[in-house]
Amino acid sequence: MKKVGINLLWMVPGVVGGSETYTTRLLHGLIERPSEMDYVLFALPQFASAHPDLTSRFETLYAPLTGQWKSFRVAGENSWLATQSRRRKIDLLHHAGGVLPLFPSQRPVLTIHDLQYLYYPEYFTKTKLVYLRQMVPRSAENARLVLTPSEFTRRTVIERLNIDPSIVTAVPHGISPREDKVDASDIRARYDIPGPFFLYPAATYPHKNHLVLLDAFAKLLKVRPDVALVLTGAKAWAEWKVAAEMRDRIIKEIGKLGIEKEVKMLGYVPARDLNALYQEAVAVTFASRFEGFGAPVLEAMARGCPVIASNATALPEVVAEAGYLVSPDNPDEWQQAMSVLLEDHEQRDHWIKLGAERAKDFAWTRSAEILEDSYNYALETTL
Repeated sequence: MKKVGINLLWMVPGVVGGSETYTTRLLHGLIERPSEMDYVLFALPQFASAHPDLTSRFETLYAPLTGQWKSFRVAGENSWLATQSRRRKIDLLHHAGGVLPLFPSQRPVLTIHDLQYLYYPEYFTKTKLVYLRQMVPRSAENARLVLTPSEFTRRTVIERLNIDPSIVTAVPHGISPREDKVDASDIRARYDIPGPFFLYPAATYPHKNHLVLLDAFAKLLKVRPDVALVLTGAKAWAEWKVAAEMRDRIIKEIGKLGIEKEVKMLGYVPARDLNALYQEAVAVTFASRFEGFGAPVLEAMARGCPVIASNATALPEVVAEAGYLVSPDNPDEWQQAMSVLLEDHEQRDHWIKLGAERAKDFAWTRSAEILEDSYNYALETTL
C-alpha cells in the first residue's frame, strides 16, 4: 500500500477561502471511495477543531506552529514536514497550497489554484507579488504533476508557465451528492433580512469586484426598494492587507451610495447558515473578475439557488448553460439580470432546475477519483 502525504500547512482555517473548501471537499470524496492508498495529513493544530470529520478519518499530524505567521509555516514545510515525511516513509507528497517547499520531496505533486497574480498584479502587495513570481514558476517546474481546479487554470498554467501539458491535470471542485435542505426558518430573523435578497459569498479581495455589484444594486433599489444585498465571506481581511483595504473601500462606498440599511455585511458565517441563505436568496450574484474555479456558484446550484455570474475566467466553464452570465464590469447588465430574477418567477424556476442538474456533474467522489488517478500516475512515472 502506497503512502500519500497531503501538505495542509498553508491552510489557516476560515482565512484562505476557496482553496480550503476545494481541498477539504476532495478529502471528503476520498473518504467515500474504496482506496488502496494510505493517506496522512500534515496540518496546523487548528485544523482539528475546524475539520473534526476529516481528522477522525485520516491519520493527521500537527505541526508545532500556530499558523499566525506565514514565515513560520514556510519554515515548517522545509523542516518539520520534510522530517515527518521521511520518518513515515511517504511515497508521494501532495503540496495542495500552490507552491513547493525549497527542498521538495522525491515525488512532489502540486496544486495551483490559479495564476491571478499574472493577470492582476495590482491586487497584490509588493512582497506577496515577489514571492509568487519567484515560487510559483519554480514550483511548477519541479513538480512531478501539477493539479488545477479547472480547465481554465490548466490552460493558463501550460501557457503562462510553459509547463508540459502531459503533467498538468484538472481536478474539479467536488460537492456532496447529498445536499439536503437545512432548516432556514429562523435565518431571516437572526440576520434581520425580512424581504427578498441577493447573496454574494466572497471575501473582500479586490478581484471579487464588490464595488461594481454595489453600483448595480443601488440602481436596482430605485425600482425595488424592498430588496437587500447580503455579503458574506471568509476572514481574509483579518490577515491580508489588500483585503482589509478593499473592505474599507466597500464600507465607504456603501455610505456614499446611501444604502447602509439595505446591505448586510455579515462576514464569515457558519456553513449551515450559508446553506440556509442560499436556500432563501433570490439568486447568488457572483461578480468576481477572476476565478480559478468559483466554488460558490456550484454550491448555489446544488442548493437550488439561481446563479448570476461573471462571464470571465473559469466561471463560464462551471456554470455552462445553467446560469445567467454577464460582463463583470457592466453594472447595468447586473441590474438587469437581478431585475429579471426578481420579477420573472418562471425564469427563476428555469435556472433553479438547470443549476441542480449541472451540480450533479460535480460530485466529490468523481473529483476524488480523478485525484487518486493522478496520484497513481505520479507514482508510476519516472519524469
